[in-house]
Amino acid sequence: MGYLDNILFAVILGLGVGFFTINIRKIMRNIRLGQDIDRSDNPAARWGNMALIALGQSKMVKRPIAGILHIFVYVGFIIINVEVLEIIIDGLFGTHRVFAPLGMLYNFLIGSFEILAILVLISVITFLIRRNIIKLRRFIHSDLKGWPKSDANYILYFEIVLMSLFLLMNAADYHLQLLGFGHYERAGAFPVSQFIEPIFNGMNESTVMLIERAIWWLHISGILIFLNYLYFSKHLHILLAFPNTYYADLNPKGKFSNLESVTKEVKLMMDPNADPFAAAPVDENAVPVKFGASDVQDLNWVQLLNAYTCTECGRCTSACPANITGKKLSPRKIMMDTRDRLEEVGRNIDANKGVFIPDNKTLLNDYITPEELWACTTCNACVEECPVNISPLSIIMDMRRFLVMEQSAAPMSLNAMMTNVENNGAPWQYSQQDRLNWKNEN
Repeated sequence: MGYLDNILFAVILGLGVGFFTINIRKIMRNIRLGQDIDRSDNPAARWGNMALIALGQSKMVKRPIAGILHIFVYVGFIIINVEVLEIIIDGLFGTHRVFAPLGMLYNFLIGSFEILAILVLISVITFLIRRNIIKLRRFIHSDLKGWPKSDANYILYFEIVLMSLFLLMNAADYHLQLLGFGHYERAGAFPVSQFIEPIFNGMNESTVMLIERAIWWLHISGILIFLNYLYFSKHLHILLAFPNTYYADLNPKGKFSNLESVTKEVKLMMDPNADPFAAAPVDENAVPVKFGASDVQDLNWVQLLNAYTCTECGRCTSACPANITGKKLSPRKIMMDTRDRLEEVGRNIDANKGVFIPDNKTLLNDYITPEELWACTTCNACVEECPVNISPLSIIMDMRRFLVMEQSAAPMSLNAMMTNVENNGAPWQYSQQDRLNWKNEN
């Protein structure tokens, strides 16, 4: 019977890890649909960003209450899952608490895990209250309806179940240790589950062992289910926050990249030796240049990584001056729409044997409207607020470029300003000869 348990565990573990691997490969493929961009510069600064922001959670604590509670959940998630390694070894080889020979260190680890589990439960319950009872504005915003709202709650329920199972499993184990039943030898410290253990008083030892084993199976199965649920959830940031902060833009906020094709044109115009009437050489094999972005394939791969990393926390939207003043723009929605469109493109590729078949849809217009894009003030508040260094602004600016340079679809006021600059050398509609008249005014 023991060998059958080990085989069953190996099958469940293989399925869980296998499906997770398939989903991760899909995400990587979808991200690679983006345009190439070089983010290999200054590795020391990039590693520092990752350590400080992704691992150290430095931007989370700008809002202290939510930040500290999130750190409890984050640290609990990372550290408590060290215990998963022991469960995997026990499940594969039929051992029980294989790390128990570590003695005092093991006692310290199990005790720490239990304290963290309680802190995680407190934090998660607080998050549920904030979302569903207090209803903070950024959690009831119009762009967080339907699945995104449900997903956030499902994750919190999942964490409550996993932490509760962990403590109940330890309580049953501790009860059997006290009785010296079977292979349950004294191992570990149980500062929390020792207070749960009395619920098993009066039960038959075999019944308690059956409960402990059932909870053990539920706990590891729940972890594997949670692992695969990440693909469908905003909680992908648990994994992607690290590469996302590493590859984040290191340039000062507000610095926009120049299009290489436009730069060449300007240099040619400024070259005194260039013949202004000479026709540019035509390369029949050249790929037509597209200015800006109208769909996800036009964005670069870092922007697509940003979309998958979005935590949907809404800090960007709550700080956006356009959104605060009633405009339709929501930086969070920009990221969610980009991810949804990218997933749609990925499903198209899956359905057509690895080839994307045009579906008469684009990110621009079908997901994100020009009204949203032109509401942006380019203030970078969203970029500053994001706890994992996402830049909704870069996507907005690339889509604006497409509207202006490919479709000449800028707002009338902006077109008028650009016409004045071209004709008058200033944004205002007056003759260039009158530009210095202001100095004669008293």
